[in-house]
Order: sequence, then structure tokens, then C-alpha cells
Amino acid sequence: MVRVSVQRLHPTARLPERQSAGAAGYDLYAVEDQVIPARGRALARTGIAIALPAGYEGQVRPRSGLALKFGVRAHFGTIDSDYRGELQVLLHNDAAEDYRVTAGDRIAQLVVAPVVHAEFHEEEIGQTERGGGGFGHTGN
Repeated sequence: MVRVSVQRLHPTARLPERQSAGAAGYDLYAVEDQVIPARGRALARTGIAIALPAGYEGQVRPRSGLALKFGVRAHFGTIDSDYRGELQVLLHNDAAEDYRVTAGDRIAQLVVAPVVHAEFHEEEIGQTERGGGGFGHTGN
């Protein structure tokens, strides 16, 4: 388990929480009411800032229930270990009706993951059977 420091930036902000012992993600909560317009998007505040240790990142991911029931999804995002601002979640409403976010609603998930750094070298790369095929190349 990795220790992540959290600072409340708003008096009613909730800390990230897992909903079950086996959950990989920690729910992020809205700190204020707002409307996500139909077929539109908006930033939702969480009222918290986190300090991830070096070598870790935070992955913001959508909540499947919110997408299935209401057509609202959080955009994937990366929180770097040196970021210290408020966590905000970009929400997109795919539905034909406005969606009302209420303070305290679960709006996204946060997954904390280790980071592997790469060193890139310019050189010729070999071919594979797949080659450059992508975007559905291997099947439906």
C-alpha cells in the first residue's frame, strides 16, 4: 500500500473512498452542484488536492454506472506526482437531456499506479506479423 497525502480545499470535500475490499479505484466526489448540458461537457470540482509519491501517477477513470444509467462519463486523465492543484474531473454528457450533478455525488474513480519511465532511442525497428495494422485491424 502506498501513502497518498490529501488536503481538503473545500470544507465539504470528501476524501477518495473504495466501495469494496477488491475495488481498484477510489471514488471521487463532486464538491458543488452544477449542470452538465446535454451533449456538452464541464469541469467538476472535487475540493481536494493530493500529493502522490514520486514514481506513482493517479489515473482518473469513468464510473461505469454513471455512464450506463445517465450517459455521463468522466474523461480519462493523468495526475502527475508533482501536481498539487485541485483535482477536477472533465465530465461529458452524451445524453439528450441536461444532467444535474449534486455536491457529494460520485463522479469518477481514481486509480493509483506505479510509473515506468522509458528512455527513447532513435533507431530502425523490426517488423512484426501485424505490422502497422491498427484501429480494428485484428478483428471487430
